[in-house]
Amino acid sequence: MHVNAHVRGTVVALAAVSLAAGLAACGKAKEAGGNDGPKKDPNAPLTIGLLLPENQTARYERFDRPLIEKKLKELAGPRTTVLYENAKQDASVQQQQVDTMITKKVDVLILDAVDAKSIASSVKKATGKGIPVVAYDRLAEGPVKAYTSVDNERVGRIQGESLLKELGDNAGKGQIVMMNGAITDPNAKMYKDGAHSVLDGKVKIGREYDTKEWKPENANENMKGAISSLGKDSIVGVYSANDGMAGGIITALHSAGFTKLPPVTGQDAELSAVQRILTGEQFMSVYKPYKPEADAAAELAVALARGKDVKSVAKSTVTSGTTKKVPAVIVTPLPLTKGDIAQYVGKEGFFTLDEICTEKYKAQCDAAGLK
Repeated sequence: MHVNAHVRGTVVALAAVSLAAGLAACGKAKEAGGNDGPKKDPNAPLTIGLLLPENQTARYERFDRPLIEKKLKELAGPRTTVLYENAKQDASVQQQQVDTMITKKVDVLILDAVDAKSIASSVKKATGKGIPVVAYDRLAEGPVKAYTSVDNERVGRIQGESLLKELGDNAGKGQIVMMNGAITDPNAKMYKDGAHSVLDGKVKIGREYDTKEWKPENANENMKGAISSLGKDSIVGVYSANDGMAGGIITALHSAGFTKLPPVTGQDAELSAVQRILTGEQFMSVYKPYKPEADAAAELAVALARGKDVKSVAKSTVTSGTTKKVPAVIVTPLPLTKGDIAQYVGKEGFFTLDEICTEKYKAQCDAAGLK
């Protein structure tokens, strides 16, 4: 078939336009996510994503976020940009937040997962775009490059040992209620296992609950059910996996008319829990040194963003449901009872005297030697 010169020229021109459009689309696709790999120049500014799971627990906004951001800027320089989001306990929202971080081409992502299993596909997606992921506080599944948390089984053992010690002879005279954490949080299983390793065979567990979310109102409802089924006179103690739930449990105990509250455990050393420990409403909590955990997350993130080996920071390894030998930094948790408060007051990652000893708690603070 004969094609005249004018038509041939038009075809060539259209082909050129089509090719140019295709290349432009490719460019836009690349811009839509991922980065150009590690920034090995130590002076190059970094953009670091920080995703925290919820704001029901005060620690994340009060301690974790500012401590991590401060350390990142110390390590990577003042031109470091930290992009922060909180998922407010919504796993699907957090998956969208990872997508946003990929689109914004962060150099590394620090991730505290709402749901450790469901986030695995997002971790894989980020890694595929050249964005390494540091799992913070909870071991997310998927190809995470590093992890930092506290020794979570030890948390459960500390709670169980403290409860048994406080119960003394009462351990054999009644039953305890166990209020475990969220089933989407792998740490909750470790707290539970640690507690059971101490409590089993030493005290009768009358009721035990696992929850979908770390919410005081869930614990409150479960505690009401336990009191109704066991009878308040038979409950000698309550294992609560964290302080938020302990607050809900204690409200239920007051509502049921307990004249003397049974010992209730906790974890996170939240301000309201520290004050409840001073009044005697809550027996103990677990103080998790947030600064070394936050510092480790920042050190791991900056090393990965710069293309460096993290083994100089991470001295041990852990295995998740999907990934073996993840480099890890594990921090040691500590018990917190009334007699321990004074030694932590004012330390970075704990509360000041003015925050704890408001007018309402002045007498209890004086009695505890907090002046």
